[in-house]
Amino acid sequence: MATILIKQLKDKNIHICLDDFGTGYSSLSYLHSFHFNTLKIDRSFVSQLGKDEGANESLEIVKAIVNLGCNLGMNVVAEGIETQDQLNQLNALNCQYGQGYWFSAPMSNTIATHFLMDLLRSKQSYTKNIPLEVSQ
Repeated sequence: MATILIKQLKDKNIHICLDDFGTGYSSLSYLHSFHFNTLKIDRSFVSQLGKDEGANESLEIVKAIVNLGCNLGMNVVAEGIETQDQLNQLNALNCQYGQGYWFSAPMSNTIATHFLMDLLRSKQSYTKNIPLEVSQ
């Protein structure tokens, strides 16, 4: 049933994301069964980047997820980016997109609309997201 629904959504050009990849119920078998457009790396792995304890293990897990997603033709989003060091490490891994407090606190749709309209009017770029793109 879920496979049929996802196919119908994709036929309407609706992109499907697998959230919190690497934790809970985000099984590798889902990648084969559902053909997601985007993998979102759980913040629990991203938050360990740049820390003394557990950083190397988390870096290897994030690297594996980024490579897996890219090799399967998916977009990859790192959740929970909070520091410049995390952003630098994700850039070095060629992670395509990111979200987290490093870019902005969560915004309501009204505030986000005003924020984006102000950027368009000023013709400036939001420099904190280069080369990662903001994905909220």
